[in-house]
Amino acid sequence: MAFDGITIAAVTKELKASLIGGRIYKIAQPEADELLLTIKTTDGGQKRLLLSANASLPLIYLTQANKVSPMTAPGFCMLLRKHLQNGRIVDITQPGLERIIHLHIEHLNEMGDLCHKQLIIELMGKHSNLIFTDDKDVIIDSIKHISGMVSSVREVLPGRTYFVPVTQDKKDPLALDFQSFQSTMTAGNMPIYKAIYGSYTGISPVIAQELCCLANLDGDLSTAVFSESSTGPDLLKKLYDVFSGMMEQVKLGDFSPVIAYENHTPAEYAAFPLSGYPQDRLKPFSSISALLEQYYAEKNTVTRIRQKSADLRRIVQTALERNIKKYDLQLKQKEDTGKKEKYRVYGELLNTYGYGLAPGAKSLDALNYYTNETITIPLDPLLSASENAKKYFDKYNKLKRTYEALSALTQQVKEEIDHLESIQAALDIALLEEDLAQIKEEMIVSGYIHRRGGNAKKVKFTSKPFHYVSSDGFHIYVGKNNYQNDELTFKFATGGDWWFHAKGIPGSHVIVKTEGHELPDSTFEDAARLAAFYSKGRGQDKVEIDYLEKKNVKKPTGSKPGFVVYYTNYSMMIDTDISHLCRVDD
Repeated sequence: MAFDGITIAAVTKELKASLIGGRIYKIAQPEADELLLTIKTTDGGQKRLLLSANASLPLIYLTQANKVSPMTAPGFCMLLRKHLQNGRIVDITQPGLERIIHLHIEHLNEMGDLCHKQLIIELMGKHSNLIFTDDKDVIIDSIKHISGMVSSVREVLPGRTYFVPVTQDKKDPLALDFQSFQSTMTAGNMPIYKAIYGSYTGISPVIAQELCCLANLDGDLSTAVFSESSTGPDLLKKLYDVFSGMMEQVKLGDFSPVIAYENHTPAEYAAFPLSGYPQDRLKPFSSISALLEQYYAEKNTVTRIRQKSADLRRIVQTALERNIKKYDLQLKQKEDTGKKEKYRVYGELLNTYGYGLAPGAKSLDALNYYTNETITIPLDPLLSASENAKKYFDKYNKLKRTYEALSALTQQVKEEIDHLESIQAALDIALLEEDLAQIKEEMIVSGYIHRRGGNAKKVKFTSKPFHYVSSDGFHIYVGKNNYQNDELTFKFATGGDWWFHAKGIPGSHVIVKTEGHELPDSTFEDAARLAAFYSKGRGQDKVEIDYLEKKNVKKPTGSKPGFVVYYTNYSMMIDTDISHLCRVDD
């Protein structure tokens, strides 16, 4: 989710507690739209403040990490160094619940006079900016120049007067009163949560849904319920009490930042606990900066891996489309060979009944002794009965050879499609660059990618299978790709361990280590959920899972990586929710 006004209020409170009175020691501009301030705090320590006006990911938080800066500082950075180097931060403010933070800084100019400046960060998506102004709100410079050609609302250029742009008619929730709230919430007919975030500054859809949840309301209900239902006034009053209570917490700076996880992936964050999520999926933080740093680091990891795997995905998708077209064509050709049995029967019946055929006959009516029905056999009038029979047998033999050849080819192409889909599934669950390296090696060995430089040296891999612990304490391992699937099933697992896999679709091999113990039902279900989640059926409500003891799983000689066969198994339908399972970082 993007920054909302409440998150920025939490950041402002944290910055005020940490940085007021501190002196700006270093100013760096590691990216074109980003600043990194190093600040000597009043307690003798040192803090780093990251300010990013990136259009897709605007941020501000305290961090311990340093970033490499360009050899030559950009002009905006040099200007800030000239004015603010060794400047003291005297205040940090947020206007209302706007997505804006003002750093108020005092410094000595060249004449030794005390001057006041402001460094303003606006966290407004594509309109984000870092603006440097004097004490009269005149813009000295900004990290992005916005002319009248770009924006009709406001110019951000040196010499212009700075003001907060008002582009939406939204109310300040910090000045909430019941009469105004009542008129706002009963004015239209839309989902309640949309009416909240659409009418009040700084409220995100996540917080709007949280307010509804705290008031025991379905956020998707229409606001018409407040005026058309007999209980509407009571519901409205309850929602108002919850809303005003949260705004009091904002005014007091009483924040409790959390990240909400879904299937071990960060889904949302907020400056307040999110009651719409189970408590075991919420990770609390004492610092909003620590939350933001971790949330976006984890999100960036997923994004980076998706970007790095883009080339591999494209290669797999191209090969998959080509093989699917080939497979469809072969199936159609194979279907056309279905006439072969008819030609064989024609030939046999001509040999049986053709002795009485009149010369020049164009057809023969004969009893088909296979079906006990009379059929009409078309004939070439220029050929004898035996010659017509031979012609039909030749057609039969040709189609039979075609059928046999196509049967082998379609099986090969189907195996190729299954293999490519399994690689595609592995790319979907890859989390680390090491995971991609192993998948890439499989693609090289399979001939989808040429190895650069002809280097055929054995590659050492550091990627490991996922390791989970079931609710009953049993260790469960999940292969991330076909190489790991083979390793888990045929080298790591023992005969008495249990093996799980999604039925009929690409997915991971899942191994439960029994250590000689009998598995409880809940562990079978946990392992099945993992097999469902780490398969192509991840987005379905239910997935059918096959499971059996590992000793009954076989690998055909010469088969592709990850391919196995089995003939006796159990099956179950299971959901894909693995949020209750604990993943172990080995």
